[in-house]
Amino acid sequence: MLVTGASSGIGGAVSSLLAEHGARVVGTGRDAGALTGASVGKGGPLEATIARDLLEPSAPDAVVEEAATALKGLDVVISNAGAGWFGSFEQMPPSELDILLDLNLRAPMHLAHAAAPYLRKSGAGGQIVLVGSIAGLVGVPEEVAYSTAKAGLRGLADSLRAEWATDQVTVTLVSPGAVDTAFYARRNRPYTHTWPQPIPVGRAAHAIVRAVQTRREDVVIPGWLALAARLHGGWPALYRALGGIGGGLLGLRG
Repeated sequence: MLVTGASSGIGGAVSSLLAEHGARVVGTGRDAGALTGASVGKGGPLEATIARDLLEPSAPDAVVEEAATALKGLDVVISNAGAGWFGSFEQMPPSELDILLDLNLRAPMHLAHAAAPYLRKSGAGGQIVLVGSIAGLVGVPEEVAYSTAKAGLRGLADSLRAEWATDQVTVTLVSPGAVDTAFYARRNRPYTHTWPQPIPVGRAAHAIVRAVQTRREDVVIPGWLALAARLHGGWPALYRALGGIGGGLLGLRG
């Protein structure tokens, strides 16, 4: 299994939990220091680690090839690496917009493209897990670029499922709400709402591992947020009336 964004947060927790369940895992991330000691050779839980920035040209392809070489194949790819930015759309620097689109959408697409041959050949039946966001299902104000990129992951998941329907490759879209990680410290504004409270990172990690074990195609964390997504999809006018344009009453603002 390959996990991106494994140097911290959800990716780090998922990598360790998968290894605890007996999986052979390669973790990749930008922070070489955080990955130090995580490999089996240095006493850590991971088969190998790859320090690489997925924003670099051809990095997703190189990461897949290196992981497949270390593991002698790939059964599962968990595309988790991502970043956010909070603020009004017109005040967002174009350079930040490009980074968010590249890391949250372009890189996962390249990762899926590079991994496809391995997942199709997997004897266990391959699986790719795309870690999106509830913001990609309903849209959130002051997170326009992030919401748009994560919505693109939903389109990617739907399209890959249709194209790979006869290839025994499972495509899973995981859409978390707020999770208690360094994600908010790294964007330009922290999470300040009193409700809903961010869920523990371990809860999100366990949900993702269960999705791998059961080969579920759609997972919303926490589960009650799926109601907001269904309401938005089936009755968008009612959704806007209940939550305001950005879903404030549903807790989906920032």
